[in-house]
Amino acid sequence: MEKNKFKLVIGAAVLFSCSQTVAVSAGLSRVWVEFQPAGSEHAQAVLNQVGAKIHYRFDDLNTFAVSVPQSALQGLERNPHVTFIEEDPKRYPSAQQVPYGIDMVQARDVWDADRDSIPDSNSPTGSGRMICLIDSGIQRNHEDFAGVNIVGGYPAGWDNDTCGHGTHVAGTMLAANNNIGVVGVSPGALSLYAVKVFDGESCGWSYSSDLVDAAKRCQAAGASVINMSLGGSLRSRTEDRAFKQLYENSNILSVAAAGNDGNTRYSYPASYGSVISVAAVDSNKVIAEFSQQNSAVELAAPGVGVNSTVPWLSDNSVTVGSITYQGNHMANSGYTSDGSPLVKRLIDGGLCEMADVDPATWKGSIVICERGGISFFDKGLNVFDAGGSGAVIYNNTKGNFAGTLGDGNSLTIPMITLSQSDGQNLLAYITANPLEQGSLVGVFDSDGSGYEAWNGTSMATPHVSAVAGLVWSADTSKTNAEIRNALIASAEDLGDPGKDNAYGYGLVQALVAWHILGGGSGSDNNQAPVASFTYDCPDLDCTFNAATSVDPDGTIENYSWNFGDSAVSSGLVANHTYQSAGIYEVTLTVTDDKGEIGVDSKTVSAIDPSDVSPPIISNVQSGKTKGNKFRITWTTDEPASSGVILACCGEYSNDALAMQHSMEFMGSKGETYNFTVRSSDAAGNTSLDGPYVHQN
Repeated sequence: MEKNKFKLVIGAAVLFSCSQTVAVSAGLSRVWVEFQPAGSEHAQAVLNQVGAKIHYRFDDLNTFAVSVPQSALQGLERNPHVTFIEEDPKRYPSAQQVPYGIDMVQARDVWDADRDSIPDSNSPTGSGRMICLIDSGIQRNHEDFAGVNIVGGYPAGWDNDTCGHGTHVAGTMLAANNNIGVVGVSPGALSLYAVKVFDGESCGWSYSSDLVDAAKRCQAAGASVINMSLGGSLRSRTEDRAFKQLYENSNILSVAAAGNDGNTRYSYPASYGSVISVAAVDSNKVIAEFSQQNSAVELAAPGVGVNSTVPWLSDNSVTVGSITYQGNHMANSGYTSDGSPLVKRLIDGGLCEMADVDPATWKGSIVICERGGISFFDKGLNVFDAGGSGAVIYNNTKGNFAGTLGDGNSLTIPMITLSQSDGQNLLAYITANPLEQGSLVGVFDSDGSGYEAWNGTSMATPHVSAVAGLVWSADTSKTNAEIRNALIASAEDLGDPGKDNAYGYGLVQALVAWHILGGGSGSDNNQAPVASFTYDCPDLDCTFNAATSVDPDGTIENYSWNFGDSAVSSGLVANHTYQSAGIYEVTLTVTDDKGEIGVDSKTVSAIDPSDVSPPIISNVQSGKTKGNKFRITWTTDEPASSGVILACCGEYSNDALAMQHSMEFMGSKGETYNFTVRSSDAAGNTSLDGPYVHQN
């Protein structure tokens, strides 16, 4: 490892570096700029003077979203009309049959208890509530949206979905109960407004300012629930403020995906206090391997093999003997001509790296490759160069996946993906029957009403959003906080007892939530109270308010507080002064009139405004661990968060405060990685150290 270029230390909460900022074009950074109240015109004049491109202006947030020359950033920081600058981080799209998840969340128990496929009389169906879909748009002409009240969208083209993500999410929420395709959590009765923030075949990414603008359009359209099957690892203070305003002032319930990286990192907007973070479980109610696990996770829902609507018709499969294995198309690869099967011998290609290539057997064959080691494009290119007729790439972990050859890459040979188990079964068959031919099918019609099973917390999120809309439609006088608390109180506890980082409070349950809200037959048993609180910590003096706590069938008699620093208190509202800045776990315990308790915990940052010294970073090291994995470590002289900015791939962060920092990554053999480390203390003072170079 070698160190090169620079070390940069920045006071306060402003954080920029060449390797971290988002390059809109050469020399520009995309940022949020917050200005003094009543100073918007001065701020805009300053932005115009420095050549900034203004993307959005949010007067209620005192904020612009702009692309600004990097050379002008320091001048903006010193401008008396500017109070705060932060990166505008990217946001990514976080993949009649009744899909298993519909009954797992008790949707039909609410509106079709007798299972006659006809909504029960006087049962809530979602009518009277609007969900706003912030995603890749929706294919409005899909057969399973016929008769659904899709009230409109933004911008032009919102009703055309090129990557299918938004259409799949929408189908889970409200596909019509029409005897074809699938049915949603709501039987087509919820209203929908769609804001398109992703586009293109891959639905690559958008910015947090695009997301804030979209949320405000949802508000203007009259939405009660906002569904965001998307996210990113960078926190934005401005984005946080925007969703807090929607929650506290506009009676809107926002729901977002916890993330698919399979680690403990926080994803945003899901991890903001005003947003419900949703984890994914499989058909056995077991947490999905890809689902991120952290203290922000609030609810869980089905997110593995979720069958829903897509705006195309496709068949991607491989058949040997009498067994057909269904898969997904590898984006930017070819298709079988005229929809006819490609009948060839199947060959085990290992990882399909250069060392595995065998032109003598690969030529004219369908080559089976295991995922990993090199890119999908390189695997396909090796097959193509060796004369192979097609490729099947199977997963190296449980489940199937959707892959792409990458922007600017394409191959004419058909390529499909399979799950790990299907790939292993396929290999076992051809090993036992080496001379038998198989058939590969890869066909695609870009304009059709299709259905596919996808994985992801993106697929789990719409279950929760639609359950919220469904039970809310039973009594539209309820507040968003009451709906949220009912979802928490009714969740089926999974994993460790009580709230945990994997499942949150548990699996969302529509019928029980409806009963808690006073609908249906209910139960004679006492319902436990639901603890919930808000807080305000502008410095070391904090105020905690438990007014959002509820008891569904009685009254709360006692409120007990533990502030995380050995201090305790009681009462509906509690004030506490911390002796030093830091991150504290605050716990509220409420007790109802029958002795049942409810508990809520939140992580609170107490800031010392006199602390302007950033943490000192030292002893930065990197090294390989196992296989192609490598670890980056460093130390700080005070508790601080951890962040690694990889020039190739973006920033990875952990908000937990520590003095010994360690982050592990899966790399590629022989690849060079340029990185910078970042740490921020509790007061928001930030240090950067780097760039460094790691040779894997």
